[in-house]
Amino acid sequence: MDALSCALLPAFCTLCGSPLPQLSSVPICDSCWTEFPVQSGPVCARCGDTLAAPMQASGPNATALCRACRLAPPPFVRAVAFGLYQDRMKAAIHALKYDRLHPAAHGLGKMLAQAIAHLAAEAPAEMLVVPVPLHRSKHAERGFNQARSLAAAALEALRKTHPEWRLTLASSTLMRLRATESQAGLTPRQRRLNVRAAFSVSDPTAVAGKHILLIDDIFTTGATARSASQALARAGAASVFVATLARARLVHQSSRSAFFDGAEDNLTNSPAATAQPASIYSSQDQPSF
Repeated sequence: MDALSCALLPAFCTLCGSPLPQLSSVPICDSCWTEFPVQSGPVCARCGDTLAAPMQASGPNATALCRACRLAPPPFVRAVAFGLYQDRMKAAIHALKYDRLHPAAHGLGKMLAQAIAHLAAEAPAEMLVVPVPLHRSKHAERGFNQARSLAAAALEALRKTHPEWRLTLASSTLMRLRATESQAGLTPRQRRLNVRAAFSVSDPTAVAGKHILLIDDIFTTGATARSASQALARAGAASVFVATLARARLVHQSSRSAFFDGAEDNLTNSPAATAQPASIYSSQDQPSF
């Protein structure tokens, strides 16, 4: 029946355009699911940025840190991501967010779960999982929050692979107070200023003393991750970890390492460095982090 249906009503992969052997609620071919770019190589132990030349922190338990995290440590313990925001990953996230391909969140959520699993050895046994919220105007326009959809799918996968880990979805914990400008095209400093004080905790008593896992689709410069983590810390959170599906790669414009927003406040006469993903953002790209 599926073969006949596909012959009469041909279906094509959303990402590569190849014909699908059968109708599916998630029109992504098996080949594309295997071609998502995975982040590999040395990364910063705090923010997860790819390190071209790791800089070692001092002390007996030294770990590799990027220059940004050495100069301006982020308010979160560690950030992890599954893959790079390019190629198949970028196309899939676009399909989820802008083409309303909601069922794709299930497969993408499994990838996010793999990234979260890297935290299992160091993260607390019990955590509140907090998706980064959209402003109510953006939520009304889009009809859903992709961060929440990804978080829910990831938790479903983690309940099977890590049943001992008590992760509770808390979607209403964080609020976006104002409709911020799109982060696309902004410099690291502009991104930081754009989301400054943009978040608040709906019920501080529900957060006080709790460990938080902050979830979103894309981590770019860390502006939103820092702002949201600061709001949670001010509300009394014991710690904040960050997990995203994809990580935008920074393009360095000098021989010195480029750095995330926030770090430039601690420098004078710093070299020009633009945070930019490996693939140029389109006008629709609005990565939260």
